[in-house]
Parts: sequence; structure tokens; C-alpha cells
Amino acid sequence: MEQNVKNDAQQGALSIPRWEFIALTAALMAVNALAIDIMLPALQQMGASLGVVSENHRQFVITAYIAGMGLALLFYGPASDRFGRRGPLLFGLGIYVMAAFAAAFAPSFEILLALRFIQGVGAASTRVIAVSIVRDRFGGRQMAEIMSLVFMVFMIIPVIAPGIGQIVMLFSEWHMIFVVMSLSALAITAWAAFRLPETMHPEDRRPLSLLSIARGFRIVLTTRVSLFYTLASMIIFGSLFGFINSAQQVYVGIYGLGVWFPAVFAAIAAMMSVSSFLNSRLVVKLGMRRLSHGALLGFIVVSAIWFAWSLTGSVPFPAFILLFAAAMFQFGWIGSNFNAIAMEPLGHIAGTASSVQSFMQTVGGGLIGALIGQSFDGTVMPLAAGYVSVSVLGLMMVLIAERGKLFGAPNAPARPH
Repeated sequence: MEQNVKNDAQQGALSIPRWEFIALTAALMAVNALAIDIMLPALQQMGASLGVVSENHRQFVITAYIAGMGLALLFYGPASDRFGRRGPLLFGLGIYVMAAFAAAFAPSFEILLALRFIQGVGAASTRVIAVSIVRDRFGGRQMAEIMSLVFMVFMIIPVIAPGIGQIVMLFSEWHMIFVVMSLSALAITAWAAFRLPETMHPEDRRPLSLLSIARGFRIVLTTRVSLFYTLASMIIFGSLFGFINSAQQVYVGIYGLGVWFPAVFAAIAAMMSVSSFLNSRLVVKLGMRRLSHGALLGFIVVSAIWFAWSLTGSVPFPAFILLFAAAMFQFGWIGSNFNAIAMEPLGHIAGTASSVQSFMQTVGGGLIGALIGQSFDGTVMPLAAGYVSVSVLGLMMVLIAERGKLFGAPNAPARPH
């Protein structure tokens, strides 16, 4: 398909092919996955090297990153609505690259956590602006389609990152993982600097003042559909954060996968990538609500079976991986569609909207995930309990957003902006 993603002629920006727009957007989002997934095989050695006694405390390397990203999300949205998308994006990427490189030389666990926090501050720019540039160009089902394709490409990183981390650990120590992370982000920064056009419409620029920011936040927080779909996404994403926090303990500690841990982790990520691709093919025809609501109900059923089984004792690995894969396959139909529904009414303040929504999803989801991760007790029961709890709460948020009705009439396909 030779369709190009173009800016308005009056912006004078170069156009890039649709496939490159999708790939670059996915790469920008992928720096977040890279910052987490590549280090999962190294958490044990990292903790031992820096004197971390508790296994659960090693998870703080992930939590600190998510906290830094979450707190900075509220800055990049209003900044990108004032100055455009490119400047704040490149600024944040620069912070990410430098903090990741410095983390390779961290002399203590406390300094490592501080650098991870700063790295998260930089990464927040990619989380906000990647969604904003898609909303600048597309709306409605087309946005859901593009976000599904972005997510499909993005999921390549969780597939390969733990394997890369494992390979690095075979030939070096955990410090080198941060060097690899920094150089990878530097390459993506260069790609964005040379190829990403400015996507923001000039008429949508907003002044960077407290009053303007407050008005933008008020619009986001008082638009019922956007607010409650964002809350639903936040709650559901908490389950993913919870799994990432305890993945090494589950796969290696409970099931003894050892060096096969990255391969199984990659297989689940690949399942989510396939799910996102199917969503991109189906969403234009069936609509965002039909697909995401059906997937959410399926997510509840699978999680409930998993939790009930965990109460009877240990869950055999084949059963665990089957149920978990089924849940995460449906996760792929929930995330991109919920985000598109939440962003649909807010195209005129896409940066601020993405900022607020990303803040809620990241901080709220991170806290929920930390709660699930810290409840790990050597079994999969706390993880299963977390999944079934967040799925039911997510359904409640969707019911409020839709005034008690599911599978509503699908939206008419939206035109690109």
C-alpha cells in the first residue's frame, strides 16, 4: 500500500511512507519496552552485584523507571501542544540516552535507581508524543488500526530484548546492558531527528500557561468516555506491569526455566503481536467497541479459571502458559482500541490528552503492577488474583463510560486529519 502519511502543505514538512511512519512510531514506543525487558535476565546478577538482599527489592529497578516516566508525562503533553512534537521528543530522548549510559557505571543500588528514574523522565516524551503524532494524522477506527500495527511492531522488542539481555550476560556483565540500551536509543533518536516530520496542525497550538494547561486537563478529565476508558486502560495495564515485575521469579523461580526464560517470554510477546495484527485487520470492519468489549469479557473468564486453579495448589506449567497466553492474546485487542476510543474526542488537544491519559495509565498501572509484584509469595496465585481483579474493575469502568451498555453501535470510520 503506497499511501503516504503527510502533513498539511502549509507546514512545509516532508512526508514519509506509511510503513516508515508506523515503524518509527513503534520504535519510539519500543524504547520503553527496551528499558525494561532487556534487563530482566540480569536482575539477579544486578542485585547480587549491588548488595540487594530481597528478591522483591530488585523489582525497584523497574518501579523507579516507571515512576520517573509517570511523573514527567504531565510535562511533555502541554509542551508538545505549544512547541510541536519534534522538539520535546528529541529533548526527552537525549535525557534517556545519557541516563542509560550513566547507569552502566552506577556504584550503588541507590544511584542506579536515581538514574533509572531520570531515564524514565526522558522516556516519557516517547510515550506521550508517539500517541500524539498518530492522533494528529488519524482518528476513530483508522487510529485504532494504526495503533494496532504500531503495537504489533512494538512487540518485537519484548520478543527479542530478553534474548539480547541473555546474550549480553553470557559475554559480559549487567553494566553492558545499559550501554546497549543507550546506543539503541541513540540510533532511534537519529532516525527521528532526520525523518520524523512535524505532525501538529498549526491551528492546534496552545499557549504554555498554567491557565491553558488547567483548561486542557479539565477537558480531558470531564469527558466521560475519555476518562473512564483511560481508567479502564490504566487498570488493565496494571496486570501487565505486575507480570513484568515478577516474570523472572515466576519463570525461573517457580518453573525453573533458567536460560529458556527469554524464549518463553518472547513467545508470549509474539502472541500479543499476532493479536495486534489481527485487530488491525478486523477493527475497521467490526469496530473498536465490539472487539475490545468481547476481548475484555474473555480476559475475565480466562483470568477467573486461572485464579480458581491456583487456589487448588500449584498450576502445572503447560496449564499456566496456556491460560496466560490466552489472556495476553486478548490484551492485544483491549489496549489499542481503548486508547483510540479515549483519544477520539480530544484530537484538538492531542498532546495534553495523551499526557494526562499516559500519566494515569503509567502511574496508576505502575502502582497496581507494583502491588501485584510485591505480593509474590512463591506461587502464581497472587498474579492470578491480580489479573482477575483488574479485569473486573476494568469492566466496571467501561460500563460507566458506555452508560451500562456493551458492544455499542460501532463508530463510523473517521477520516485522517
